[in-house]
Amino acid sequence: MTPAPFNQHLFEFLDTSVTPFHAVAAMVNLLQEAGFVRLAHEQDWSVEPGGRYFLTRNDSSIVAFIQGRDRVAADGVRMVGAHTDSPCLMLKPAAALRQKGYFQLGVQVYGGALLNPWFDRDLSLAGRVSLLNGAGQLQSVLINFQRPVGIIPSLAIHLDREANASRSVNAQTDLPVVVCQLAEDEAFDVQQLLLQRIGEEHPSLAVQEVLDFELSFFDTQPAATVGLNGDFIASARLDNLLSCFVGLQALLKADGSENALLVCNDHEEVGSQSASGAQGPLLASCLRRWAGSEDAHAAMIGRSMMVSADNAHGVHPNFIDRHDDNHGPLLNAGPVIKVNANQRYATNSETSSLFRLLCRQQSVPVQSFVVRSDMGCGSTIGPITAGATGVRTLDVGVPTFAMHSIRELAGSADAANLARVLQHFYSYPAPLF
Repeated sequence: MTPAPFNQHLFEFLDTSVTPFHAVAAMVNLLQEAGFVRLAHEQDWSVEPGGRYFLTRNDSSIVAFIQGRDRVAADGVRMVGAHTDSPCLMLKPAAALRQKGYFQLGVQVYGGALLNPWFDRDLSLAGRVSLLNGAGQLQSVLINFQRPVGIIPSLAIHLDREANASRSVNAQTDLPVVVCQLAEDEAFDVQQLLLQRIGEEHPSLAVQEVLDFELSFFDTQPAATVGLNGDFIASARLDNLLSCFVGLQALLKADGSENALLVCNDHEEVGSQSASGAQGPLLASCLRRWAGSEDAHAAMIGRSMMVSADNAHGVHPNFIDRHDDNHGPLLNAGPVIKVNANQRYATNSETSSLFRLLCRQQSVPVQSFVVRSDMGCGSTIGPITAGATGVRTLDVGVPTFAMHSIRELAGSADAANLARVLQHFYSYPAPLF
């Protein structure tokens, strides 16, 4: 997997996957093109050797797996996990605001977003809309306005002389998105706006009424290669759609000899406690059904391993003091093993040693990250998945700058390198331990 072609496909995925719903829809398309068969939660499963399957939950989480040569009880499962959500600004249910002839849409902050970078960006709107169709049935569709439809203008420096020294952002009053100007007698109906967009994207669908929606603003600037020598890639939602794409490409290119699984959960950025999050039953239920019995499930868990892939903090050249001197990952220097003694990451010496071996066999460099001992540590789906399933787990990720900004930065070689290692992991001959 050479970086340039790999990154071009990554960019297409990032630009398409503007919400978790769109990310899962894009992954479903790629899986179906590769011959994966959709399974339903409410129906019996028939899993055959050599079979390729997937299922979704809430249209925003997905599990895809390959049945290898042997049953899962005998060989276990090689698993990769990531998450589909990213910090963003979500439209409020009653979003309409009017002030001084400007029409705005109110938002709520999803996840731990860096808010200042959201100002002065060309924003569009996308997500899922639930409606009553022409037959009187409930139905959900995805929409994406694609073009810029709003902006959050900064306050001029002349009116806030301390902006560069001490500016803070009030999420309630500073973030409503300006979308148009209206005359005093002119009305604006959000439902009509959504109906119009549904008609443009789904022209054959008859709609009686829009009932509800989950819509997010996003930056319309496309993903790009950056730097004099093309050293970097810049995009929205690198955390963690980069890992979703890497895991998916590795699964699609796996040789199919071993039992392999990819899970991409929603809601990691807000704690994972939901029906489609890592604290929900999606993965554990899938593994039990795949195993077929409690004894087989117990044997499967003992022989399996999960690689939780979620971006790591690269050492920022302007803020070197924010890292432990011996644990400052560099961009384009290989995937990062994330370690935390307090189990904010699920890595242990067994799982990290296997990953180091896999990297060595693929001639991919590897790094380590430990947060400074006087700073708090973030977390991932890794510890949650390990606790919910009992599977040995490792936390890794590509080093990144500006995590949780509206536009993040990573090394141009790192995604392809991680994909190569994960493809090798999916096909690594049993036993793992």
